[in-house]
Amino acid sequence: MFTSISNFVGKFRRFSRRCCLINLTGRCIASSSVNNNRSERNSVVFLRAREYKDRVAIVDSNGSHSYERILFLSQAIGNSILQRIRGRDLSGRCVAFLCPNDVSYVATQWAIWRNGGIAVPLCNSHPTSMYDYMIQDCNSDLVISSSDYAPKLEPLARGQEVTIMFLTDVDQVLTSANQMLSSEELTAVEMAEQCWDERNAMIVYTSGTTGQPKGVLSTHGNLRSQITALVKAWEWKAADYTIHCLPLHHVHGIVNVLLCPLWVGATCHMLPKFMPDKVWDILTGDEPHPSLFMAVPTIYSKLIEHYEKENLTKEEKENIRFRCEQLRLMVSGSAALPEPVMKRWKEITGHTLLERYGMTEIGMALSNPLRGPRLAGSVGTPLPGTEVRVVTENVDGEKEVIAEGNEHGSHVSSFNEGREGELQVRGPSVFKCYWNKPDATRETFTEDGWFKTGDTAAYANGVYSILGRTSVDIIKSGGYKISALEVERHLLSHNDIVDCAVLGKPDPVWGERVAAIVTLSPGKKLSLEDLKRWASGFMVPYQIPSVLLVVEELPRNTMGKVNKKELRTVYFGKE
Repeated sequence: MFTSISNFVGKFRRFSRRCCLINLTGRCIASSSVNNNRSERNSVVFLRAREYKDRVAIVDSNGSHSYERILFLSQAIGNSILQRIRGRDLSGRCVAFLCPNDVSYVATQWAIWRNGGIAVPLCNSHPTSMYDYMIQDCNSDLVISSSDYAPKLEPLARGQEVTIMFLTDVDQVLTSANQMLSSEELTAVEMAEQCWDERNAMIVYTSGTTGQPKGVLSTHGNLRSQITALVKAWEWKAADYTIHCLPLHHVHGIVNVLLCPLWVGATCHMLPKFMPDKVWDILTGDEPHPSLFMAVPTIYSKLIEHYEKENLTKEEKENIRFRCEQLRLMVSGSAALPEPVMKRWKEITGHTLLERYGMTEIGMALSNPLRGPRLAGSVGTPLPGTEVRVVTENVDGEKEVIAEGNEHGSHVSSFNEGREGELQVRGPSVFKCYWNKPDATRETFTEDGWFKTGDTAAYANGVYSILGRTSVDIIKSGGYKISALEVERHLLSHNDIVDCAVLGKPDPVWGERVAAIVTLSPGKKLSLEDLKRWASGFMVPYQIPSVLLVVEELPRNTMGKVNKKELRTVYFGKE
């Protein structure tokens, strides 16, 4: 039994010219029986959805939504798009969209895909200037959005030739629309397409932590490879129920937590934003009880902080742990997981968080095992279908592969065990190109087709570890190469340090000095001498910070990452 849901009608508005209301009861694009080609039905999420029509796909603040209802909504939105452009399909054009974290996001994404467009998700916390940059960069002249974001988007429509299509709740219109729409109907593109894998699907913009954001173009084949690798590795099933509290402009939120459950017919409980009390309520509730939870380290830290403030009784703590132990998997990613957070989370919930490694350009590439030991500071082994290698330069300046492997195992000589180098990735999950940036695309691939991640990694004891971004997380001081992430893990074990970022401060003698920017627990103080004295017992001398700055808060983006280039500019005056 599904509860009544809010429904959508497209309202197009060109602020500089005219306004008009689009009736979603307009004609359907095409009517046909469902494609009987099994392999083609398995290649994209919206065709697979027909197999799960009566199952609950999304739970959000509006209620529960079946797969069939999302097909209805995506068809209605798609019809409105095509009426606006006066065409049979989108013909590969980019359509930017800014929707809340609810069913409207999924329906809009599917509407764009079902009609042959490239979906460009925008972040709801970005300033208008970032929307302006991304919309111009991807050449999108149509933006689909909730009216909640009108104040942010109206300046764009006034300043350039951009049409804003708002999704508005009009129950009466959809009531009549539902009488004319059918989840069995296929769009012109769905009827004609013979190979979805080659069709462009989505542009996701990089976080911009190392420069101006770039549009990462992925095909439906890239997405299918990313999804199926995680479905296999993490054993997604139709019975799964997951909590979604991540931003939906990033592969973590889009692929790992949204498309994976929808691929197998599972249920995704979407929260409008991260709310620690709400997450705890769902994690420890009765029915429906979640089976998976995925988040970034910052979210786990905030959940722990909320837990500590509750002054829970022993019985309440035991009940929380019992409830959490019923989940089969909890995952952390998008930033390095501090070991103290990992340990405290296990004490509270009984779960050892599974760390994995991925990027906007490649989806997920490495993962700790679903079953088996998970080592703190490591990101495990290659996911199905993915090849990885660690490459460095030898004394002659030639490239040398020091470790290489796939899901079946990795090869490394005893001499190369633990040696550092750049992580490179190859496989069908790797993106197609940077949008409108052919030079940047060429530069990021090797001649033999490996994607250069820009991350420094090492392989030892059967697992890969990420030491950080080569450009900002590898500090070269006095002839030593120091992993900023490793220093950060040490510092976060200090009782008074709540958060930290370690980077290299330019120095004429040492090249760079290890600088720590930290936030402290309320009322605490920390001097550089105190820090050095504390660290001398377990950190090697060249790792210990020689510069200490105490700040009230470290700025982080929506995925919990710190832009270290900006920090270095702000505090040390040089990029």
